[in-house]
Amino acid sequence: MRAYILRIELEESNPLIWRRVIIPAGATYNRLHDVIQRVTNFQSGYPYESYHLFEFDLTEDQKLVTDNEEAYLEHKHFKKNKTMFEERLKSMKPEMQEFEKRYQERLEIEVRKPTSLKIDEYLEKYKEIRYVYDFGDNWRFTVKLEEVVDDYYFGYPTLLDGAETAPPEDVGGMHGFYEFLEAYHDENHPEHKNMKAWAESLYFREYDPAFINEILKGLNYKKTEWDKITHERYKIIEDKYRES
Repeated sequence: MRAYILRIELEESNPLIWRRVIIPAGATYNRLHDVIQRVTNFQSGYPYESYHLFEFDLTEDQKLVTDNEEAYLEHKHFKKNKTMFEERLKSMKPEMQEFEKRYQERLEIEVRKPTSLKIDEYLEKYKEIRYVYDFGDNWRFTVKLEEVVDDYYFGYPTLLDGAETAPPEDVGGMHGFYEFLEAYHDENHPEHKNMKAWAESLYFREYDPAFINEILKGLNYKKTEWDKITHERYKIIEDKYRES
């Protein structure tokens, strides 16, 4: 089946936190959100409840895909009352017009729900998608299309490669994450025990490809083509992309 090999990078991480993943074509933006969550240490997306808001910035198409219901309703209100907004801009004092103009330009951007739009068209055309998770900690990812293939036969994503452990939830952004790692790894650090306990409560794990691939099996949105896979009673014997 048709599939995409993606490289997912956490911006501003040093050393770079990245994952290479192959996913079947036809994923919604909500499913891509699920994939990013499962290959990191975050706890939103399937099979968990929504934990923090997220958005995909489709700059080239002037679209924003988000689970932020407030942003969606705000855009709908703007579209429905565009004449009113235009009149409001005209009636404002000159010193306020620039601020209002920028505000309305933001509202002009189409807002879509992540469950109703698939990634294929934008991804294949522009090769890159920007993803933001948790508007407080402000985790920013770049999702790059590396290759389109037709010989992937699993109905769920697979982690192919990657490096570095990803942050846990609510750690306070990149700076807070590196402070956390220092205490987490140093047994002599005064906060070591507290950080270990806190990390455990958030299901924090060091980078573990085998564990991630086991979890990714749960993100099944296409039918696995077992007739094209070398297996014995569904135990994989040999495959280009997946070991088990």
